[in-house]
Amino acid sequence: MTQVKSDISPTSNKRGGFFSLLQRVGRAFMLPIALLPIAGLLLGIGSSLTNATMLAEYGLTTIMGPGTVAYAVFSLLASVGTVIFDNLPIIFAMGVALGMAENEKATATLSAAIAFFVMHKTINSLLALTGKLEPGAMQEGTIANVVGINSLQMGVFGGIIVGLGVAWLTNRFYKIRLPNVISFFGGSRFVPIISTTAYILVGVLMFFVWPYIQTGIYALGNLVLRSGYAGTLIYGFIERILIPFGLHHVFYLPFWQTGVGGSALIDGVMVYGAQNIFFAELASPNVTRFSVEACRFMTGKFPLMIFGLPGAALAMYSCADDRRKKAAGGLLLSAALTSMLTGITEPIEFTFLFVAPILYVIHSIFAGLAYMLMHVLNVSVGMTFSGGLIDLLLFGVFQGNAKTNWVMIPVVGIVYFIVYFLLFRFLIRKRNYATPGREAEGEEVRLYTRADYNEKKSGGTKKATDHHVSELIVQGLGGKENIVSLDCCATRLRVSVKDSDLVLDSLLKESGAAGMIRKGGGVQVVYGPQVAVIKSEVEEYLGEV
Repeated sequence: MTQVKSDISPTSNKRGGFFSLLQRVGRAFMLPIALLPIAGLLLGIGSSLTNATMLAEYGLTTIMGPGTVAYAVFSLLASVGTVIFDNLPIIFAMGVALGMAENEKATATLSAAIAFFVMHKTINSLLALTGKLEPGAMQEGTIANVVGINSLQMGVFGGIIVGLGVAWLTNRFYKIRLPNVISFFGGSRFVPIISTTAYILVGVLMFFVWPYIQTGIYALGNLVLRSGYAGTLIYGFIERILIPFGLHHVFYLPFWQTGVGGSALIDGVMVYGAQNIFFAELASPNVTRFSVEACRFMTGKFPLMIFGLPGAALAMYSCADDRRKKAAGGLLLSAALTSMLTGITEPIEFTFLFVAPILYVIHSIFAGLAYMLMHVLNVSVGMTFSGGLIDLLLFGVFQGNAKTNWVMIPVVGIVYFIVYFLLFRFLIRKRNYATPGREAEGEEVRLYTRADYNEKKSGGTKKATDHHVSELIVQGLGGKENIVSLDCCATRLRVSVKDSDLVLDSLLKESGAAGMIRKGGGVQVVYGPQVAVIKSEVEEYLGEV
């Protein structure tokens, strides 16, 4: 049996080091995380508009109460949203395998689903054989129903373990050559076979090891929860300071989805992870006050995104040169509204990150303070993905102040808006930072990418055959042969390269990049919300050269 390794394999991570690996893991998390907004919206709308207290408060019981068509429709929406959150572990298994596999992504995704079932069924069989499924045999909360299988409560960690492992097996074995007699099972067909075999062994290992890991996770969660307001401040600071490195998903996900973020007994079911707790409470008709301890890992984003960053945008606009105010104002207003409505903040954050990193450090400190203040003021508004007005209305205002204490968000937010505006305006003028509208003579006023700007000027149309920008990007990354892998998140092109010394920042800037981050073989190029289109065009160009 011989094996032909892909040029892009797990060993290629050595070129980029540990940072490059973490960058790819964070990128892989983006696909399942992207499901959360739609699941949260469905659950939020459905649960809110079928909640007896809310219907009575607004006098809607007669037209929207039990037995009406509206009640049936909104109950359906709540159920659909719930099923996504209930099955996040297998969604993460498939999403991480899809994101981390460099080739044969479809095979990796299917293999991850198979491996997930195999691992949990193996654990289930061992639990049954040892009598640990009997009532009282295991500590409460350690056993859970996972896709219909009574298994150990591994949460999304179980999915991540499967996704990472199957991606590694895919990258290593998708070109394997078997002896002629069994050659039919070679190549990509071998991946689900080896994944099944491997995850029987992983299931056995997890049966013995996971209870100890679970104890450690609970201990870490208790430590975080006991750290009080100081811990909340540190959490908020770290979450924001990691954004330039693309590692914030790796940091906050355990708090949102595992026992690190705490646990709660809701309607007789033990729920783990801050976001899971919030949405379980949202779906419950018996909860009269959302958990502040769970929401402390989410609520701090609202003052920042709805008030603070728009204040920074206004400060940058007020500091722009008079002849450039109009151009800067249009860009900054668009970015501020994006931050307020959706919670997508990177266009503003990266603008001052690259012209004045000290402003970003100050912003990160204020982020930590925002999380702490929301905790101190007992605000408990959850979120799906980011803290914009949509989430605030759905999970705060519509739920009522008694459940959430949401009124403190605009109170703190107005103070944040004023502080951000005054402080950022003072520092921009004092230090003469080149924020939009203050660039050197001849430089373009911009916040998003040049590609976005040119597309806007042309009425939103672009020639499908125009690869000028793609050519600049590929050349800026050191050429086609220097690119190991290419993907994107919400606003950044994420690339692993063989030799980072070949990367030319000047060409990337000419292509419309707002900034670049390099660490080892990992390169992130900031383009803004249109980055998915840019990625597709670069891939198309790479296929032609």
